[in-house]
Amino acid sequence: MRVRTLASLITLSLALAAGPALAQQDIDKVFGGITARAGQAYGSLESVNGGITIREGAQVESAETVNGGITIDDKARVGSAETVNGGISLGEEATAGSIEAVNGGIRLARGARVERDIEAVNGGIKLAEQAEVGGDVENVNGAITLRGARIGGDVTTTNGDIVLSGGARIDGGILVEKPTGGWWKSEDKRVPRIVIGANSVVAGSLVFEHAVELFVHPTAKTGPITGATAQSFTDALPPRD
Repeated sequence: MRVRTLASLITLSLALAAGPALAQQDIDKVFGGITARAGQAYGSLESVNGGITIREGAQVESAETVNGGITIDDKARVGSAETVNGGISLGEEATAGSIEAVNGGIRLARGARVERDIEAVNGGIKLAEQAEVGGDVENVNGAITLRGARIGGDVTTTNGDIVLSGGARIDGGILVEKPTGGWWKSEDKRVPRIVIGANSVVAGSLVFEHAVELFVHPTAKTGPITGATAQSFTDALPPRD
């Protein structure tokens, strides 16, 4: 994954402590949150200890924090949004170029769009109706939920559930990876549940490198499946073991 490590982002604090920002449209802080005013344009917003809020209709080149969430209100735009400890949310019809989080969930409201990729490590990813991602969606731990949303690339997880409903579409495929390293034992982990709901589509291949529960609605469409056997369902899923 391309998500930055905590160590690399902590170096931001050294740069911010060295002095004030050089450009008037940039805002840099070590302590405290940052708010981009509605309808205004900014360069970079950077904080070490504090959240970032981008108000409705604001335009921001980049938003980056170590300890804090990032909130992008309705119809606002940010070129990139990155955080280590905190979630990221996009309001209705908001736009981001890319989103990265290490410890925190990511949510896209109705009609929100991410032009490139969404990447997370420990956190769920949830997309509402008509939300769209142009590239890939990837995490390690946490559910990936698509309700009437569209993904232009692939969806990848290691331990998370994946649920498509409301006619959601993945133009690429689904990959559930087996973690590298000797610490992981499949018998010690919960089995992810992969649900391809009514009228949903996964155009590419579905590849499962460790055990999953796979459920596919009769009206859904998928590419070839490797590593799991699809179970059909109609109104309700069976309870977990």
